[in-house]
Amino acid sequence: MQERSSVGELANHLRQELNRYSPGGKLPSSRALVERFRVSPVTVTRALAQLTAEGLVVTRPGAGAFRATPRATTAATGDTSWQEVALSADGAADVVPRTVDASAVLATLAVPPPGVIEFNGGYLHPSLQPERAMAAALSRAGRRPGAWSRPPIEGLQELREWFARGIGGSATAADVLISAGGQTALTTALRALAPPGAPVLVESPTYPGMLAIARAAGLRPVPVPVDADGVRPALLADAFHATGARVFVCQPLFQNPTGAVLAPARRPEVLRIARDAGAFVIEDDFVRRLVHEDAGPLPRPLAADDPDGVVVHVGSLTKATSPSFRVSALTAHGPVLQRLRAIQVVDTFFVPRPLQEAALELVGSPAWPRHLRAISAELKTRRDTMTAALRLELPDFSLPHIPSGGYHLWLRLPAGTEEQSLTTAALRAGVSLTPGRPYFSAEPPAAHIRLSFAAVAGTGEIVEGVRRLRAAYGTG
Repeated sequence: MQERSSVGELANHLRQELNRYSPGGKLPSSRALVERFRVSPVTVTRALAQLTAEGLVVTRPGAGAFRATPRATTAATGDTSWQEVALSADGAADVVPRTVDASAVLATLAVPPPGVIEFNGGYLHPSLQPERAMAAALSRAGRRPGAWSRPPIEGLQELREWFARGIGGSATAADVLISAGGQTALTTALRALAPPGAPVLVESPTYPGMLAIARAAGLRPVPVPVDADGVRPALLADAFHATGARVFVCQPLFQNPTGAVLAPARRPEVLRIARDAGAFVIEDDFVRRLVHEDAGPLPRPLAADDPDGVVVHVGSLTKATSPSFRVSALTAHGPVLQRLRAIQVVDTFFVPRPLQEAALELVGSPAWPRHLRAISAELKTRRDTMTAALRLELPDFSLPHIPSGGYHLWLRLPAGTEEQSLTTAALRAGVSLTPGRPYFSAEPPAAHIRLSFAAVAGTGEIVEGVRRLRAAYGTG
């Protein structure tokens, strides 16, 4: 973190001093900048690269860095108002409007202002990411024979085998399609399985990013309530019967946002109900590698107990590594795999081979199991810290379920508490959180918030963040 800060500070210094040089004038040498600002040569290189990207500096190999010649800019003012008519008319005949509302997704991707504690993050804090292991894997991957050639359309055979082993059952490499992250895989699956205008059954509450995918594809999300044991089979059967849906999207393990795990007795029921309806189940197995230290043995993926090809399984490395390590897999039996493959090829061709090679290097290294053990212990510690802080500072907030995996808690707010008001007050108090409303595809039964404990620097920030939330609640 210190290195990143130094790069920004040095870039600011150099930016302010550029007026001392005429266009084309040479800047001090890298050695002189290292000595003057007492930073590393890497910091100097990165700061100059930042100014080069901004068009302020040009570098010439062997000659140094020079102030760039300002570009002549002519501000052309156009009239884009016609687009409002064109974009609206384009969807006029759609059965379901294909609107794209990315606000809920952006809320989890947005970096909060400096000093704000990030309880809304959806990824591991940099201190929890296996940065050294990923860097080493990427370096080794780049030296693999053929690393920069075109990969097989379905993905590297060894990587497909690795994902298949993680599912178990009858899954083999032939059933696996490597994809570019879980969000892309879900998009491909929904496009493959449901035509525009069709209903798609979703858990309620559920991941807002999936709701956004469905609506952008012109699908109609139909909620099926979940409880502490996952989706309720009787209501799932009723929903299939009432809507004629052919797709159900679920997260059977550490569901987002409730953290629920689908109960053993319900697992075969869900598969049977979907099979009887002639429907597919999209299993979003997004945090299997973020299990907490006290979880005990995990249930197998639904796909492992599905010989009939009901389940389309989505697994990903992203949550356990870094938001930029976007490698995932779609696994399916039967003709549906060819449709998934065709849609992915049309959309993205294939996942870049260097990234696939790096994934293989990472998961095959001794650093990988060490990393998983480390985050398992750390996430449990953070979960326990947040739970204890909430019980002490905000006892009126209901925490019906404490998950043994994942990276967040789902809280029901006291009656009369307004989600958005609390979210706004919390941000003013220096803590960002996620309101519950975007997790429901229909009217929510109560006000909720989701608090992430993975994106913060440590347990100290968790305690301080809950204290700030208490202060915001008291002023709301």
